[in-house]
Amino acid sequence: MVKTLGERIRELREGQDLSLRELSKRVGEASAAFLSDVELGRRFPSEKTLTNLAVALGTTLEDLQEYDSRPPVEEFRRIAIANPALGVAFRKMAGLSEEELLKLLKDQLPGMPPVPAKKK
Repeated sequence: MVKTLGERIRELREGQDLSLRELSKRVGEASAAFLSDVELGRRFPSEKTLTNLAVALGTTLEDLQEYDSRPPVEEFRRIAIANPALGVAFRKMAGLSEEELLKLLKDQLPGMPPVPAKKK
């Protein structure tokens, strides 16, 4: 059976006899609730948070990335841009508003037009 990123983080945390709260304090930017969701596979950390987790757990970023089975984000972005219908479908599945999706894309893709203001 292949170990997930969350399972690897839990394994390292428990190997050091750390609680989620203690790990949260070491990481500095992630709450214990967020880390619990990461361990359960409900959420995934940003690369910055993953780097901080690696340091806090005494391992390398590369070690943790080996267990991250998500498809590369850049590939998803390329597909969503090439086929806007897939981007809209993803947004609906992820529960993001159009403005939230546009902001996410704008933050990640240089040259995106400004996010339009939401009409009331």
